[in-house]
Amino acid sequence: MRTSSTARKATISAEIGLNVGLVLALFLWLSGCATPPTDPDARAAFEEANDPLEPTNRAIFDFNVALDDHIVKPVAEAYRVVPEDVRKGLHNMIVTVHAPVLFGNYLMQADPDSAADTVLRFLINITAGVGGFFDVASLVGVPSHDTDFGVTLAKWGVGEQFYLMLPLFGPSNPRDAIGLGVDSLMDPVGYFATLWEDVGRFAFEGIDKREPLIEPLDEIRRTSVDYYATLRSLYRQRREDQIRSGKGGANFPAPSISGPGDMPNTAPEAASPAEPQAAAPDSADMAKQKQAGAELPAGTGAGMAGSETAPAGPIEQSALADEARDPTSRPNVER
Repeated sequence: MRTSSTARKATISAEIGLNVGLVLALFLWLSGCATPPTDPDARAAFEEANDPLEPTNRAIFDFNVALDDHIVKPVAEAYRVVPEDVRKGLHNMIVTVHAPVLFGNYLMQADPDSAADTVLRFLINITAGVGGFFDVASLVGVPSHDTDFGVTLAKWGVGEQFYLMLPLFGPSNPRDAIGLGVDSLMDPVGYFATLWEDVGRFAFEGIDKREPLIEPLDEIRRTSVDYYATLRSLYRQRREDQIRSGKGGANFPAPSISGPGDMPNTAPEAASPAEPQAAAPDSADMAKQKQAGAELPAGTGAGMAGSETAPAGPIEQSALADEARDPTSRPNVER
């Protein structure tokens, strides 16, 4: 029965991936595309934003924000009743279970050192760490790493194409959207779990990433002239940092529920949330700000990291979450 269920789930996953591709193609074909402006300056800003689906993307973004406001964020706030040490341990278990996906990606990236560290961390934490609840590997000096198939594709020379806002998953692009699907298929746990167990794990991982970002994202939203444009700019900065450092986490955790590819890593010590830094707006953002007669405020976040800097985000898979848990973390620095 379990084998039959696994085969059926793999088939469903492939069908879902195909359907998503067809829907994206339909979005491009229909009038969801933004009309390029005729003014030269505005046209340059439009092309730099690289967001041809902006009307559709904004509609999906509004849906994600509403879902976050009414469900995800309240649940994340309620999750704080759980003692911090327990939350940290559960997070460590999520990271440990995700190790096979990281290992496969590092092999495809021809990075044997990171692949070896990933295997060693898994073996140490799954045994001495009591199923991954305790991050013993960090205590004995084995560095943590994070990556995803979107980073792997980028290492292979695949470009981002254009900006894309995914329902539930948040900021992305065609390359990283494909990466999410491949990472999901590479996850061995999914082949042993039932559909509802998989859904429950997905939801819990989203809450795990959303909880440390409550205050930083509130500040970004409060100080942004255009919340959508700010997160778009921050997402791209974060992904560039991730690709340069080989770290992953294609989607920023909120306002969305991210997939397992955006797993923040934690050091054994917990710390208070770090302050987000100012992000450099792109030309499209500056054009909007000029029209509004305001500048993008400082404190909206900076570079991102699949592991280390924050909004930079809800922007993916985990900058702020990492920095909130470990203020010593920074992009391109091994922990």
